[in-house]
Amino acid sequence: MVTNDVLPRIPERASSSRHSNSSESSQRRPVPGCYNPKPMMNARLLSICSRAVLLASTLLVAGTGRAAAGPCITATSACTEWLSVSSSPSSVLAYRSYGLRVRNEQISTALIIIHGSLRNADEYFRSGTAAAFLAGALDHTLIIAPRFASNARAGAGANCEDSLAAREASWGCNNANDWSSGGNGIGTGDRTSFDFVDQLLRELASKKSFPNLKAIVLSGHSGGARFVARYQMSNRVHESLQVPITYVAANAGSYPYLDHLRPTMSAIPATIAAAAPGFQPSMPATPPPPFVPFDDAGNCTAFDAWPYGMKNRTGYAATTPDEQLSKQLVTRPLVYLLGDYDILPLGGFDASCPAMAQGPTRLARGLAFSKYVAERGARHKTLIVPLCGHNARCMFTTDSVLPLLFPDHAAKAQ
Repeated sequence: MVTNDVLPRIPERASSSRHSNSSESSQRRPVPGCYNPKPMMNARLLSICSRAVLLASTLLVAGTGRAAAGPCITATSACTEWLSVSSSPSSVLAYRSYGLRVRNEQISTALIIIHGSLRNADEYFRSGTAAAFLAGALDHTLIIAPRFASNARAGAGANCEDSLAAREASWGCNNANDWSSGGNGIGTGDRTSFDFVDQLLRELASKKSFPNLKAIVLSGHSGGARFVARYQMSNRVHESLQVPITYVAANAGSYPYLDHLRPTMSAIPATIAAAAPGFQPSMPATPPPPFVPFDDAGNCTAFDAWPYGMKNRTGYAATTPDEQLSKQLVTRPLVYLLGDYDILPLGGFDASCPAMAQGPTRLARGLAFSKYVAERGARHKTLIVPLCGHNARCMFTTDSVLPLLFPDHAAKAQ
């Protein structure tokens, strides 16, 4: 159920200094999308930076907080509602560009955008509205950015110090049962982060509020992409929805492998410099197979445990058979967005042994996993986004990405 209570205030997230090593740290730069880990700054990149500055200024002036007549594009309490599910005493805060329970016949696309490890849903809401502005789709797109908060005082763990509203749900962070892998919330009964998205999708697809809705896109960056990759394969509502849904995972730090195989250098196209800068291994005379049994399982015992693999699953995916998860991963649509410059261990890079078993960089991991599922019959799409590092604003506002986020608008424009 969606409730449209107005919050007395927006809970503050932890200061950026507490998350200096957390995912999305580069997103806090003054000019989003301008971070360049390679020693170059060409005219095209300068143009992207200038456009980002102009867009930010435009949105600040244009934001009115109106719910029905026009899009609500300010990350304030005026643009929030609560998301709830049955049997859970807690709810999830969500930013949205239009009221979720107000009939709106002009909406044709719903873009749900999942935050990263900083849990900064407000910034992701701004990135979503920026992308819709650039696509010319603000008036016809419902943008939703839920916040899966974490708070140490509620038992979530270290470095999780979000301020919570009175009834706001909370999750652990940076563990195998956190919000990004469909873990159970704290004080949410038996409900997981994936359950809240299930309910949101059901309500959107029912068309009670949005009778002309034609497409739903569930997207996420970094930690949010981890969420999307695992939700895509495990959710229980995909086939029952009456509206087509596409999943978009941008710069995920890891992926859910189905077996004990892990990639070698042969899994990465030789034409793509996906290794860390200064280290581009040369291919041996006899290249290894793209995927081989992991050779360090004795020291890295969790390499195939959830959420990196299928063993010891917890939370939402715990009761679904392996065969069903494998089938759903392969048959459901998924787009991998990979930053051309996401080759540095920055922004909360997962350097654990289970993650490193999947590749040396996020770019390498995404390329390898897309090949892995393609060999099993998947028809997923992979798009390398030029001039973007580990930065959600850059990834989601690049011209080549916009048609993926706003498919109905793109189809009308053709």
